[in-house]
Formats: sequence, structure tokens, C-alpha cells
Amino acid sequence: MSTHEDVVEFAALLTLLKGRTDRSYGSLARRLAMNTSTLHRYCSGDTVPLDFAPVERFAALCGASPQERVELHRRWMLAVAARQRTRTSADPGTPEEADTVEADTYAGPGTSEPGTSDAGTSDAGDAPSVPAAPGEPTPADRPTGRRPWYRHRRIAVPLAVAGTLVATVGTLGSLSALSADHSPSKAPPARSSSPAPTSAGASPAPIAWTANSQAWTLGCGHDYVIAKSPKQVPPPPAAQDAGPWAATQHAVHGGDTNVEISVQGRTSTAVVLEALRVRVVGRSAPAKGTAYSMDMGCGGSITPRSFSVDLDKERPIARSTAGADVDTPIPAVRFPYRVSAQEPEVLLVNARTVTCDCRWYLELDWSSQGRAGTVRVDDAGRPFRTSAIKGLPRYVYSMREWIPRTD
Repeated sequence: MSTHEDVVEFAALLTLLKGRTDRSYGSLARRLAMNTSTLHRYCSGDTVPLDFAPVERFAALCGASPQERVELHRRWMLAVAARQRTRTSADPGTPEEADTVEADTYAGPGTSEPGTSDAGTSDAGDAPSVPAAPGEPTPADRPTGRRPWYRHRRIAVPLAVAGTLVATVGTLGSLSALSADHSPSKAPPARSSSPAPTSAGASPAPIAWTANSQAWTLGCGHDYVIAKSPKQVPPPPAAQDAGPWAATQHAVHGGDTNVEISVQGRTSTAVVLEALRVRVVGRSAPAKGTAYSMDMGCGGSITPRSFSVDLDKERPIARSTAGADVDTPIPAVRFPYRVSAQEPEVLLVNARTVTCDCRWYLELDWSSQGRAGTVRVDDAGRPFRTSAIKGLPRYVYSMREWIPRTD
């Protein structure tokens, strides 16, 4: 089957599932914490999501059957592989097709695709015309009150762990590409995850997590320290390709590190997240090199709420920080949180330094049904690393070359 046909089949199944709900793209996108335009591009075949998580949420919201979810996952894998083949086989002299495989982002309310207006559609009045998917709460069980969009705590669902994918796709093929390589000689992957439960006597923690250590501010701004001259550094990547790009350049986070932590329970039983602590395991002189800015000119009108960490403090603390959507404040939300298999949480941690090359990790305390414990959140078995950029030469990419940054 051709690349185009694989993508078309995937988009066609998404469109079929959407058609069952009688909801607009905007209404579905709000419930999925996704941009309306992004969802429209998925269903039209213009782009393919980088992760299956948003597709799985979409299928659940549309009431897809287990068989349809398996088929949707199969078509998604084929579409992603087809897009990757297109990109890798492109003529080196021809710019790569932009924005063909992308991760979903959410810019808040008011985002719509031309021709897909939400006029006359409300969340309260557009109940689905299909029964809830297995494991989903029934309409009677769902809370009737609505929270503002910035209070929605189901921001994203982590990428399914390898065991779950094996159960889902059966004989679709090897999943070795999804497993993390913990070899000391290689750079850690952009996403790390909690260790798989073992059959040993000790019971595993009732929560699973994934951490994306290559998150950029608003998806478009970040600095890396690289010990190379500007002529040796390739153009900045798309945000979703930051992990491989940083690994090949031996790049170190410059000034700050944003870590997106997706946490969910392993079962439907609620687990309370009690606290988030910071452990600094090493401080040294800032890394030598040049600071390269990934700034793509994004606006600064939206500031997400997060946990802010000052690594220069003797005992850093993860402090809950409020955000803002233009002139609308987004209140800071403090622990405790509650998670389950159906109710994940996403915690955004921003750690910064102006004095050191810091190595650190996080500890997440949990409790459930009389048990309590702590899980370590790190960068695929290694500490996260953040280095100061004060005093370093700083460059930004413009007109197809790295030029000195003057601001």
C-alpha cells in the first residue's frame, strides 16, 4: 500500500468515528485538550499524530469498540511509518515536508479551524449518540458541573507502555523501537518512563509515569549549550524532534529544563499524589560551549501553570506557580492530586539555574488504600541536567544560518 493510502485510511477511520458523535471539531477538541485545527488536520489526513495517546482519547470519546481501537492503532502505526519513510527518502536538496507528523498541543479556548465553527454547540448539550466505551464512566456518573478549561487536569495521557501495546496490537510486529536504551554510552531518550512491574515479592507502585525532558517553553522556545561552532550545528529541529537533535549534538539544557510528567494509576483505584520533591545530586561549573536558542518567535500571551524549581538554592523546592491566559489568571494548583487509570495528571516542572551545571531528579510521594511510597522520576535512569548560560556567546537561527543574538 502506498504512503498516501496508509494515511488516508487512518484519517478515514478518524472521520468515521467523529461522525457518530454529532459534535463539531471544536467541541471534541475542547474535551480532548487539543487545538481545533490540530484535530481537523488529523481527520483530514494533513498530519499524523506523533503519539497514539491523543488518538486513544479520541477513540474513547467517540465510543469506539475494542475491535475498532485495535484497527485504529494498526492504521496509526502504518500511517506514522509511511510518513517517516517519506521524510527519510526525501531528496536532500529538497526541503522536507513540514508538519506531517506532529504532537498535539492545546492553546486554550477560542481556537478554531476555518469552516469548523462551534456556533450553536455547547458541551452541556452535545451528549454523544453512542454508548460510553468500556471502562468509561456513564453519563450519570460524570460530574455535572463544568470547570474552566485551565482547570481541566486531564491535559494529556502518557504514551502507553510497551506491555499495553503488545496486548493491543498482538502480532503487528516488533515493538523494540519503543523501548528505551539505557546504555551508558548513549544519550537518554527524550521520554523516560517508570520501570515495568516485576514478579518479585514487593508490590509495584500503583502509578505509572512518563517524563518528557525535551519540552520547550510554549512548544517553541528553549536554549541548549553545545560545544561546537555555529557552522557545525544544524538548524533547530521541530519541537517534537528535539530529543534526537539534542542527543546527536550532545546538547545540554541551557538556563532551564522543562519536564512534562504524565502520571496515571495502573488500575481504576484512586491514588493520591501527596508531594513532589527535588534532589540535586551534583553541582559543578557551568558547561563550556555556546548557547543556541530554539526561539521560533512564539508569542508570550499564555503562561502555563507549573512547578518552579530554583536549582541554585541550597535545598530546592518545587513551588506551584500560577499561569495566565492573556489577561486571565490561571490559579496555581497545589498537592494533593488524585489519579487513576481513567484520570491521569500532567505536571509541568520548570527547573532553572544561573550559577551551575546541575544534575537533579524528582521524587513523587503517593498513597493508596493504606499503602504509601515514593517513585523516582528521572531521565531514563540518569539525573536531569541543566547548565547556566550566563556569559556564554548566544546564537539564534535566522535566514538559514546561526547569527549572534543581541537581545
